[in-house]
Amino acid sequence: MTRILVVCLGNICRSPLAHGILESKLPSNHFYVDSAGTASYHSGNQPDSRSIAVAKKYGLDISHQSARQFTTMDFDLFDYIYTMDQSNYNNIISLAKSSNHIDKVKLFLEENDTVTNKNVPDPYYGGPDGFEHVYKLIEETSTILSEKLMRKHL
Repeated sequence: MTRILVVCLGNICRSPLAHGILESKLPSNHFYVDSAGTASYHSGNQPDSRSIAVAKKYGLDISHQSARQFTTMDFDLFDYIYTMDQSNYNNIISLAKSSNHIDKVKLFLEENDTVTNKNVPDPYYGGPDGFEHVYKLIEETSTILSEKLMRKHL
């Protein structure tokens, strides 16, 4: 079983979308996808209602997800750790205890050669258009990433 973790700040906007989208593109008998946040202030909450709405618009239900904070144990539990932006990347790397841990962490958008800015924008303080933009960016990158992961692990 290949285990993938996607991480953003609060685990209520971007990483729940990436979690749901990537999970929908990978066979569940070979891949496990989860999400977490670098901050704890939304722990236990379901995703932001705007993330739930944009996912639902495209046929995905992410309302069952529950926010949690990234822990150092995640380095040992997951094979791949994808962060939504440089700040989250830096936060995760600062917790790493070995080069093996560091090697597992990448910016999510590093998998997508068509985008130059490798930070998924945080739509939290904006309107629905921001969530739509983030959904499409994550969806496009999840297609690329899922194909790459399936080639490597199946």
